[in-house]
Amino acid sequence: MFRRLPGEAMEGVVTTTPDTTIVFRPTVVKTPAIVTLAIWGYRLVAGVVRMVIRHPIAVTVTGGAAALWTRYDWAEAAFVSGVVVAQVGLWWVLAPGAWARWVGWPLVAWARLTVIYKPRWRSTLAIAGLTATIKGRSYTPRLLRVRSSEWADVLTVRMLRGQAPASWADRTPNLLHGLGGLACRVAVLKGGRLRLTIVRRDALACPLSALPVPRAATVGPVVIGRCEDGTAFRLAVHGTHVLIAGATGAGKGSFLWGTIRGLLPGMAAGLVTLWGVDPKVMELSFGRELFGDRYAATPEECAVLLERAVRVMQERAARYAGRRRSHKPSRDDPMHLVIVDEVAFLTAYQPDKGLRQRITAALATLTTQGRAVGVVVMAALQDPRKEVLNIRNLFPDKIALRLDEPEQVDMVLGDGARDRGALADEISQVPEEGAGIGFVRLETSPEPVRVRAAYVSDDDIREMARVYGGEA
Repeated sequence: MFRRLPGEAMEGVVTTTPDTTIVFRPTVVKTPAIVTLAIWGYRLVAGVVRMVIRHPIAVTVTGGAAALWTRYDWAEAAFVSGVVVAQVGLWWVLAPGAWARWVGWPLVAWARLTVIYKPRWRSTLAIAGLTATIKGRSYTPRLLRVRSSEWADVLTVRMLRGQAPASWADRTPNLLHGLGGLACRVAVLKGGRLRLTIVRRDALACPLSALPVPRAATVGPVVIGRCEDGTAFRLAVHGTHVLIAGATGAGKGSFLWGTIRGLLPGMAAGLVTLWGVDPKVMELSFGRELFGDRYAATPEECAVLLERAVRVMQERAARYAGRRRSHKPSRDDPMHLVIVDEVAFLTAYQPDKGLRQRITAALATLTTQGRAVGVVVMAALQDPRKEVLNIRNLFPDKIALRLDEPEQVDMVLGDGARDRGALADEISQVPEEGAGIGFVRLETSPEPVRVRAAYVSDDDIREMARVYGGEA
């Protein structure tokens, strides 16, 4: 059938346009009611189980109160509730630490999850670009768990399939602005999960006084300060090498003297021997008596002392060959800790090429072969560039204090450390606020940890030298 075009005056002009319009309708499949009810029931049961697992304290308190008021009259329920509250209060008075761990902080975590994180989660991630939309359906990473402490909230997140952890690390400023807090750090977990640490209170804001000398003789780990979560910062010394990088006034001396202070009982027991390489003649000279005849200041003396340490290492390695593969400290075979302050002056800025080559060769030998036989190197420097210290990758454990440039953070701690929250270039230059604060990256864990070393004053060092100087 043909029809004339509207408004067409000429006869004989026809069109092939049909009179009716074709309408395409999708096929509608009706889901049986029993299937819908089964899905709703599964979601209800799964939600209840998930709630009990995630929030056992809140569920127990709410369910117990409801059961009391349902089964008993108001007087009996009030009496039982009062007894329970009194017992919880007595627990709080007698064991506040255990109460906070099992009751207090889980309740705080549940409250912050309910009031802060759940209402803000979807919108914050959408604006930050961490959600995805596929065929009209929106996908959001799941917030699995929240744990709270006095210092921070730790969020466990399941990423979307195909999502990279680097995407989260790049958007920490967005997450911090949307979720609140002082800092946000990202750590990768197994199974496609992430750990977001939202710092709410800075445990390292105030300087720390020198810690007491420990009573027990040990070769480490030694407590030299505090971690960002409020726990003690223990630095491993035996079986590793440690590199400390930081600008002038960043507090490198706090790490050096804090380590020495923690090892003093071990030195007195004959388990530790200290070696001091002090080209600046301003740091280790305060405790000169602690090193005995193993102290050097001039470049020539430093080269001779380091080569002497190499000979000690090689002699011990020859005795261990075929008999043992690791070192066990004893009075006959103590751990030798070689402390090198301002190592860059010896490896890069030393004008005598011969001395520079001797020192670099000795340090390379010690850092490649020493830790298995108990000869440990702890070196400090200001400039972490490769041309200044080309053996920096031979130090398994690294500490970055305040640095001048963002690029230097990854030079010290490894690629991607700054993206995961090691903002060493943003540490305050004010001594009271930033001295001794740094980020530690250990061989056993790629995630940087923010710490602060206790300040060991000149008087503390003199007292250490007076009491333990005769043991060197």
